[in-house]
Amino acid sequence: MKQTENTVIVLHTANYREADRMLTLFSPVRGRMEAIARGCRRPKSPLLNAAEIFALGDYELFEKNGRYTVVSASLIETFYPLRMDYERLTCGTYLLGLCNAVIQPGENAQNLFMLLLHTLSRLTFTDQEWRPLLCGFLIHFAQDQGVRPRLHHCIRCSKRIPEGENCFFDLQEGGVVCRSCRMEEDVPVSAAQRLFLEEALQEGSASWVNSPERHAPFGMMRKYVETQLGSRLKSGLMLPDE
Repeated sequence: MKQTENTVIVLHTANYREADRMLTLFSPVRGRMEAIARGCRRPKSPLLNAAEIFALGDYELFEKNGRYTVVSASLIETFYPLRMDYERLTCGTYLLGLCNAVIQPGENAQNLFMLLLHTLSRLTFTDQEWRPLLCGFLIHFAQDQGVRPRLHHCIRCSKRIPEGENCFFDLQEGGVVCRSCRMEEDVPVSAAQRLFLEEALQEGSASWVNSPERHAPFGMMRKYVETQLGSRLKSGLMLPDE
């Protein structure tokens, strides 16, 4: 993908008036931007496809009094195959909701932008199981937001947890807990699941592709990220945990 300063992805849309639509755009260099696409809902509008969620392209925007209007758009990708698979469409929409919950206007978010596009591309154009894919996204998303999980030492007694040993995870504090320090609300984590998270952070997406689906603790990572985001999370989509 050839990226320019005008490259954005559409995170959210809302119909406005008879034929307009309000767009929430994610720019890697300018963060979240709100823009109106006038007349885009008319069948012959040149902005018809550019005013849909997942649309990725170079958008020319006109600014007046701090408000943006979409003048034109050169589409790069629409991720259209997502719409043919409801489960994957739900996953993709969930990713957009997570990004929409954290990006701020005027904020450089290059790393998160590329993480989103990389994950959407694999979700759309490969047959990779979605749980490892989303779990890999969530661990890097957490790191990008400054809440990287602590995976090697018990957060309560500081004891190092040996490789191959099952343990637990504290969703509030964001770290593993040994069996001696376990509390009722802690979530079980198998040795294979902990290894998945460690390798996802160290090796990147290469480990997401090759790891068995059962080793990806998607349910735990989803709960952790949503716990850390709290009220900032706007997505209420129903996804199976495990």
